[in-house]
Amino acid sequence: MAGGGSLKEGGSPVFDITPHKIAVCHLVQVFALHTQPDMPFAFQSISHHHRLGLFLFSLSRSCEGFLEPSLEELLNQLKALGGLAMLSEHLISNLLVLSSPDDLFNFFDKLRGVLAAPEGSSMEEEQTLLDPNSHLGIFVRCCILTFNMLPFEGVCHLFTNLVAYCNSNDSTYEMAEDDDFNGSEFHELLEDPEVDCEAAGLEEYGPENDAQAAENLTHIPSKFLSSFLEDIQASDDPRIKHGDGGSQSGGLVPLLNDNFRTDDNLGILRSRWQIEGYLNMQADLLEKDAISFPLYSFSASLRQLQKLAPELHRVRYLQYLNALYHNDYLSALDELHCYFDYSAGMEGLFSRSPSPSSEFEVGRYETALLCLGTLQCHFGHPKKALEALTEAVRISQQNNDDSCLAYTLAAICKLLSEIGISNMTGIIGSPYSLGTTTGLGTPLSTQQQLLVLLKRSLERADHLKLTNLLAFNHLALAKFDLKHVKKPLLSFGPKASMKLRTCPTSVCRELRLSSHVLSEFGADGLLQLNDTGAFSTSWLKNLSAVGNPWLKKLQKPRSLSVNDYDTFQFYAQPSPIPGSVLQLAGASYLLRATSWEHYGSAPLVRMNALVYATCFADAASSSELSLAYVKLIQHLSVFKGYTEAFIALKLAEDKFSVSSTHIQLLKLQLLHERALHRGNLQEAQQVCDQFGVLASSVTGVDMELKTEASLRHARTLLAANQFSQAAAVASNLFCTCYKFNMQVENATVLLLLAEIHKKSGDAVLGLSYVLASLSFCKTFNLDLLEASATVTLAELWLSLGSSHAKKASSLIYRALPMILGHGGLELRARANIAVVKCLLADPSYLVSEGPDAVLDPLSQASEELQILEYHEMAAEAFYLMAIVFNSLGRLDERENAAASFRKHVIALESPQDEDNLPTHGV
Repeated sequence: MAGGGSLKEGGSPVFDITPHKIAVCHLVQVFALHTQPDMPFAFQSISHHHRLGLFLFSLSRSCEGFLEPSLEELLNQLKALGGLAMLSEHLISNLLVLSSPDDLFNFFDKLRGVLAAPEGSSMEEEQTLLDPNSHLGIFVRCCILTFNMLPFEGVCHLFTNLVAYCNSNDSTYEMAEDDDFNGSEFHELLEDPEVDCEAAGLEEYGPENDAQAAENLTHIPSKFLSSFLEDIQASDDPRIKHGDGGSQSGGLVPLLNDNFRTDDNLGILRSRWQIEGYLNMQADLLEKDAISFPLYSFSASLRQLQKLAPELHRVRYLQYLNALYHNDYLSALDELHCYFDYSAGMEGLFSRSPSPSSEFEVGRYETALLCLGTLQCHFGHPKKALEALTEAVRISQQNNDDSCLAYTLAAICKLLSEIGISNMTGIIGSPYSLGTTTGLGTPLSTQQQLLVLLKRSLERADHLKLTNLLAFNHLALAKFDLKHVKKPLLSFGPKASMKLRTCPTSVCRELRLSSHVLSEFGADGLLQLNDTGAFSTSWLKNLSAVGNPWLKKLQKPRSLSVNDYDTFQFYAQPSPIPGSVLQLAGASYLLRATSWEHYGSAPLVRMNALVYATCFADAASSSELSLAYVKLIQHLSVFKGYTEAFIALKLAEDKFSVSSTHIQLLKLQLLHERALHRGNLQEAQQVCDQFGVLASSVTGVDMELKTEASLRHARTLLAANQFSQAAAVASNLFCTCYKFNMQVENATVLLLLAEIHKKSGDAVLGLSYVLASLSFCKTFNLDLLEASATVTLAELWLSLGSSHAKKASSLIYRALPMILGHGGLELRARANIAVVKCLLADPSYLVSEGPDAVLDPLSQASEELQILEYHEMAAEAFYLMAIVFNSLGRLDERENAAASFRKHVIALESPQDEDNLPTHGV
């Protein structure tokens, strides 16, 4: 049913006039003509007048839901503004004065005075008139034009709806009960042949909107919308009702239950751009936290919406995203095909942010292939993904679709950087291999082809002024520079001398350039108010929460933090920056944290993770935000121990879903580390088995997770003194890392092999492995891992005899600044114990002359190891301490150290007898 009268062209409504719009026009009239003598009241201050203008601006742009607000909700919002109670009474009295269609004619005739002074009259000095080309001016002009073109029957119908609209504010009209929206009534509604789902266009008026096409309108009955939103509210997930910190239900429940009435005389008519804006907001929230959207109930609601409004093909794309983020491969593939089949791809994909129309014109066959490639990549099918993406490259080149080509190249780069592909022959053709097209040398390796693609994609993005893609490519180049050594592409001719090492300066430069997306976004004139109305929607939501305690409890603190309600400083707030831009800017800080993790600076890792979690939480997806929390909790476990880490982990589990991969992986890491330190090898092996469950079985997919699982399995075997099996696992892992060019991981594997040979008593063979690991560390600037390898090298030299004590001691002292400045509890304890061993093995050192040189490091090491519950190494520290005290004749202290040694040995031998901390079950 229509909400009022409408202007039609060719049988389709162009603009719809509803009772709610009449109420807004009344308020606009008060705002513009507040100095007229016939106004019954004056504003208390200029700020009150400005607040009303701000409210009207937001009200006319909001796309909070499908239903227009009722009169009662409108009055509640006016009361929440503060100081405008008389305005509510004035609005009600003016609406009640409209007692006939003639009164409507008189009202709209008088409304013309808001835009311009009558002919032949001079404008008063204090008179305020609306600019006809402003947003409110265009809104008023559309309302006047639509009303003037209504037939008499349409005016009468509008008047009838206006009476019902005013009567809905009567206290005798109770809110509809849940039983009023039962299943049978809903199916009757769907079978009603009178349900009108026709599309229409909204004409834009004014010079600034001449380039915009007419927007369609959609009729959606209020019964369906009531049931639609109630189904979502009644889902099994309690976070949608009670606002768990990790979900985004604020976007799912946009309207008060007071709007759900059984009166069908007040149908709803929303413009197409408002519905699409609402769907875009749901797509944003779905990406941020898919768990807050129940898969089947939300999908069923979208299917019903699709039946009522079949021209809204973007609903199918939202169904595709819903299936994608819930890992339903078949449904996602089917919905993606349906979307492009029905819309021919010309409607375009979701744009989560206002961007120039020239940035990415989607909607052709190549775009469908691009989406298919990203779908296959998401589900771990790298070969199928590459086939779709390379076909998209070919079609984009044929159709001269430069923007789609640039995005496809970026997608291929992302795929190659995240998924291990050892051989590219036959997958990417000759256009991407310099060796087969120009005869300049042999075909390029996978990493060299990735570098070529990255540079080409960067050049295209810069040429086409694709700001977001440019920032993404800078981030991709920073990742490449972090883990790969750039080698010359030509295999002949003179070569300049070069160091085969990564360059941290290049990484920092690319990260700085990527974060410039914010400044470039504003400098290019792209920083505009969100055309989807999301900012106004958020402001009105917060305004409703201020005036309604029930809604304030329902909405999430995170949702409210997007735009804190402040009626006095609205214009002082910065213009909203699109979520995609904020995501890219935040991604640079996450990558900074990762890079400092490689380089070994724990304070800088913590700082960048804190910046991301604090400044970019609102724009971040649940996965990215959980990754920042994981880095902070890992910092706690390394520097504060497992007790603090498990407390923080419990808070993270409460905030995020337990199905979050990053949270699951962190829990397994903490449980495995603690089990190894406590000597509980059975539990450690069980946790290792859980790592294999999280990894995909497809070759080349989840390589980092598979590498970590193998590393932890080898460490568990090493702790069980099964040296040959541990060495075999580590050797196989080294071959796998070499095959997929995972050189950074090779440094860790080589160091593990050195540890295995050190513990097995084969120090000479261990030296070759640790020296190779040191070479990798120097190549990739892994400073903290290099310090750890240096300590292992010193221990190996020391195990060869006391004659090497001075050499081992010099190695440790060279690494101590890095260890003491950035190392965790375990590494510092290892270094201190190694220093003591070197001193005790040195014939020239006498304990009696300088006991503090060995007692202080041992005391510090024992404290740190007890925090970590590392029984084996703590027992070693107390054993050395007892020997020193015995040589000094301090018998009581010797007995205390011996008792501590015995305590840790017993705990190591019988880990099941310990009073275990809660494990937060796997």
